[in-house]
Amino acid sequence: MSAEPPRGADDAHLIEARVSSETVFQGSLLEVRRDTVRLPDGRLAKREYIVHPGAVLVVPVLPDGRLVIERQFRYPLGRVFIEFPAGKLEPDEPALVTAQRELIEEAGYAAEQWTRLGVIHPLLAYSTEAIDLYVATGLTHVGAKLDDGEFLEIGTMSVGEMFAAVDRGLITDAKTVTALCLYARHVGYRE
Repeated sequence: MSAEPPRGADDAHLIEARVSSETVFQGSLLEVRRDTVRLPDGRLAKREYIVHPGAVLVVPVLPDGRLVIERQFRYPLGRVFIEFPAGKLEPDEPALVTAQRELIEEAGYAAEQWTRLGVIHPLLAYSTEAIDLYVATGLTHVGAKLDDGEFLEIGTMSVGEMFAAVDRGLITDAKTVTALCLYARHVGYRE
């Protein structure tokens, strides 16, 4: 999991303290917990949330500046989405190692240079998921090694094409939109 920012002494009036915790559901990817917490005013409340192992996202940049994207069907929403390559952390696997592995497995590229853009918490109201964002450059095509049962299509888009797709509602994946914006700022992109 990514580092937690330090809590200020002036945050005490906001902090909820765990009193008890129970696992409601344990799946192969996610765990659902229900906790009893003590609110800052002393009352008790319930909090239900998903425990997620964490993930990474990679913005792969080709030498001509185009970005490698993938199109993938996402079952919960029943449609194909345009996304950057991403994947979940394996137990005890550092985020950068996960990023390197996922870029090869999904997109079929190895990278010489890696730059960390930051971390996002996409569902902070009900999930522990943290996604570390990376930029990968110096790409070499090595061939994809998709997981069994994984089906996706690899393509490329320019930064401008991606922003236009966001504007048209064709790219709605929160981690991809966030990474695109952070990458554009990182490289000083101007339309």
